[in-house]
Amino acid sequence: MTDSSLPPPARDSLTDDLLWRGLIQDSTGLDELRELLDSGEATTYYVGFDPTAPSLHVGNLMQVLMARRLQLAGHRPLLLVGGATGQIGDPKESAERTLNPPEVIAGWVERIRDQLAPFVSYEGGNAAHLVNNLDWTGEMSVVDFLRDVGKHFPVNKMLAREVVRARLETGISFTEFSYQLLQGNDFFELHRRYGCQLQFGGSDQWGNITAGVDYVRRRGAGPVQAFTTPLVTKADGTKFGKSEGGAVWLDPTLTSPYAFYQFWLNVDDREVDRYLRYFSFRSRDELEELAKATAERPAARLAQRALAEELTTLVHGPEETRQAIAASQALFGRGSLDDLAPETLRAALTEAGLVRIPGELPDVAGLLRDSGLVTGLKEARRVIAEGGAYVNNNRVTEVDATVSGDDLLHGRYLVLRRGKRSFAGVELGE
Repeated sequence: MTDSSLPPPARDSLTDDLLWRGLIQDSTGLDELRELLDSGEATTYYVGFDPTAPSLHVGNLMQVLMARRLQLAGHRPLLLVGGATGQIGDPKESAERTLNPPEVIAGWVERIRDQLAPFVSYEGGNAAHLVNNLDWTGEMSVVDFLRDVGKHFPVNKMLAREVVRARLETGISFTEFSYQLLQGNDFFELHRRYGCQLQFGGSDQWGNITAGVDYVRRRGAGPVQAFTTPLVTKADGTKFGKSEGGAVWLDPTLTSPYAFYQFWLNVDDREVDRYLRYFSFRSRDELEELAKATAERPAARLAQRALAEELTTLVHGPEETRQAIAASQALFGRGSLDDLAPETLRAALTEAGLVRIPGELPDVAGLLRDSGLVTGLKEARRVIAEGGAYVNNNRVTEVDATVSGDDLLHGRYLVLRRGKRSFAGVELGE
């Protein structure tokens, strides 16, 4: 896979670079991992994604980008979408998962397969393959599964898994309890069919992953290795990948490219250096230089801007990134609103607070009130009189000023701003 914009690590071996970035939490052995990753020979590896929703989210990016990172270093990826395991569900500590209908899961499998495709290359000697574990699990009978797979999983080890122990008092179904067998069998089948020698996943999967390593050995195959990446958390310890509106999805119809860009742009100063190491493809020298520049000019948020631009480009492409940056600037009066595509403008205004007004538009004071930028008409007129009100980045100076259809962006939107940083959107609609 060739991409001149994403150079491989220059200072260290691949394993050393992953360790410096903090991307290896647990492993079956660092010496064995170095042998697979740094020997110069292509290693076939796999990572799995269960279709529990119609899209991947930013919490999955660690694994998606690790797959890309290893392929850029010359290794061969197998991206598994769990058409079988997605019908079972990995146990949660809280309660049983809701089982989605098979036809719904099948649709999500296809969407996620398409979503993964742009991150890897399907050409060359280390071409990627997309695989579905329903292909080998779906054809097994219950008796075959119990004899050929279940026979090799000691129940005492399965009970020792932390999430299983947490559920023993409240109850866990045999369905979720058996998930570990399905995932372990995936590693064996991928080793048998494709010569897969390495699996990685999030640290919450360590029990499942090591069970698969042990299962491959018990079947007389291998040796195989594995490692986990750390779970990504926010500076306050809360779950990563959530915004005020919920999960931040990779699908642009669920989370707009603008909202995706803003998620990364708003990363806490305490987190941004760590996130750059996790997610960026910049070299160690570049990241250290960026950290230094950010420390010297913290108000410029150089690290956040670099992170947001790189990841939005990776996920949504350069044009959507350009639009997101342009919208960020234009909404605060540092660019032209006329240059924004209607989809980008609406997404940006939705994030800020978009008010739909049917029929005739009120005057500017009424718009400021209806948008929530002020509490009432008296305050709105005072803001206008003091020169703090803007419509489409144009200052309004008359307290009884009105707008017309000619002022509407794309025939239906207005951008209202109070002062330098508070803005809202108005959409004229039925």
